[in-house]
Amino acid sequence: CCGDSSEEAPPATQNFIIPKKEIHTVPDMGKWKRSQAYADYIGFILTLNEGVKGKKLTFEYKVSEAIEKLVALLNTLDRWIDETPPVDQPSRFGNKAYRTWYAKLDEEAENLVATVVPTHLAAAVPEVAVYLKESVGNSTRIDYGTGHEAAFAAFLCCLCKIGVLRVDDQIAIVFKVFNRYLEVMRKLQKTYRMEPAGSQGVWGLDDFQFLPFIWGSSQLIDHPYLEPRHFVDEKAVNENHKDYMFLECILFITEMKTGPFAEHSNQLWNISAVPSWSKVNQGLIRMYKAECLEKFPVIQHFKFGSLLPIHPVTSG
Repeated sequence: CCGDSSEEAPPATQNFIIPKKEIHTVPDMGKWKRSQAYADYIGFILTLNEGVKGKKLTFEYKVSEAIEKLVALLNTLDRWIDETPPVDQPSRFGNKAYRTWYAKLDEEAENLVATVVPTHLAAAVPEVAVYLKESVGNSTRIDYGTGHEAAFAAFLCCLCKIGVLRVDDQIAIVFKVFNRYLEVMRKLQKTYRMEPAGSQGVWGLDDFQFLPFIWGSSQLIDHPYLEPRHFVDEKAVNENHKDYMFLECILFITEMKTGPFAEHSNQLWNISAVPSWSKVNQGLIRMYKAECLEKFPVIQHFKFGSLLPIHPVTSG
């Protein structure tokens, strides 16, 4: 499920390394765009985009043991939120109980990842676990944004690269794992009143997420009656959100924000005027590259290891 499906899973003898930051200054961005990591990351996003095209969340798809274990891992993170209630504090935003929750993940991340990765690939666990730790927000600033979301996609991409997830897991990666991840992130954002990281306010697509809008618009391509104009219609959203990730995102925004949709979510309002879902999907992919993957404040935090390497693309 990592772009090229003919690629064999790397041998267990591969030298795994702890991923680290490589993009330190704006001129380093060129290194990122030419890197194997960038090619593999975007390839992964687009492969999944194709995989979910025209399919509902309620579609019957294969659920492998690895997928079940990833959902169980996310359920654990969810349970820890319940066990770590917000504390009383003067400031409304950035509840410090988040740091307690995060410390638990920081401590347990490798053990959690080890439940998903078979023993013969145990050497990969420390490398892969870094992406999980990076995917849930920042414990200093108590914020969350698209860079954290990208780390979770990178985590899943790494699991594909070591062969834990396979090509036929594609739909379940988005519908089961990523969707569960989104639920847990929304709960974190709500419970601890997390700040949006590097949000562009009303000019951004959404305070926290981007990928579910891409994959969610792909789900709606060639839908018999739902058009982009319908997602600003409350009735259409209420009746269809359980089937479509895009509408689930819209529902969450309307729960969290007050006032006219056109004001609090101007970009999305503009998108609702686009005639077809395939145009929306193509536009969002372009926007994701420009607004997230090509922005230094987002990418400076991205970490590179043996699975998502900084070296330039090697032509296969």
